[in-house]
Amino acid sequence: MKWPTWVLVVLLAALQYPLWFGKGGWLRVQEMERQLTAQREVNQTLEARNAAHEAEVRDLKTGYEAIEERARYELGLVKEGEIFVQTPQKRP
Repeated sequence: MKWPTWVLVVLLAALQYPLWFGKGGWLRVQEMERQLTAQREVNQTLEARNAAHEAEVRDLKTGYEAIEERARYELGLVKEGEIFVQTPQKRP
C-alpha cells in the first residue's frame, strides 16, 4: 500500500511543477505583473510630458505670446522702445 501512495505523490509533484515554476507559472505571472506596474508608471510620466509638449507646440502655432516669451527669455530680445536691464546674480 505504500508504493501507490508514493507514486501518487510523485505524480502530483510532477503536475504541480509547471504550475509554479514553468513558463506560464505563478511566479512568472507575479514577476510580469510587477514589470507591468512599473511600465505603467513610466508611461504615465511620459504621457504627462507629451501633453505638456503638445500644449507648448499648440501655443507656438496659434499665438504670438508664446513666441514672444521665448524670444525674450531664451534669446534676450526686446521690443522697440523697451529698455533692457540685466541684474547680476550671486554665484553659489
